[in-house]
Amino acid sequence: MDPIDVGERFRRIVEEGIGAGDESVLDAFMAADVEEHQRGNNAGLEGAKGVSRVLHRWMSDFSLTVEDLVVSGAIVWTRNRARGVNTGSVMGFPPTNRPVEVDVFDVGRFEDGKMVEHWGVADQLGLLLQVGFDPRNAPSHA
Repeated sequence: MDPIDVGERFRRIVEEGIGAGDESVLDAFMAADVEEHQRGNNAGLEGAKGVSRVLHRWMSDFSLTVEDLVVSGAIVWTRNRARGVNTGSVMGFPPTNRPVEVDVFDVGRFEDGKMVEHWGVADQLGLLLQVGFDPRNAPSHA
C-alpha cells in the first residue's frame, strides 16, 4: 500500500474516527480484530469505538488533531493534540467545565489497507492534573 494512503488512513482514524466520533471511519480503516497495545484500552474495533465514546463523554467539543505524522512502510507514527471541555466525570473526578488539552503519541501498523495493530501513549497525568488531581493529596504508599 502506498505510504501516502497509509498516512491518510491513519490521520482519518485519529481525527475523524476517534476525534469526531465517526464510527464509520473506524469501520472502514480498522480490522475487526485490531490488536491493542495501549494500557487500559480494549482490543478490537469495538474497543476503539469504546475509547472514542468515553473521550466524548468526558469532554464536550472533543477533538483529536494530528500535529506530526511519519510513515515507514506499513507503520505510521503520529503526535496528536486532544482538546475539549471537561463536562463529564474523568476517572472519578467530577467535571470542571474547564478546557483540557493533552498530547497523545500513536503508532499504527497496516495490512491490506486496514490498521491491524495500535500502540498509544496519552499524557494521562497531564489530563488528571487538568481535571483536579493533586499529587500532594495522593495516598502515601511508603
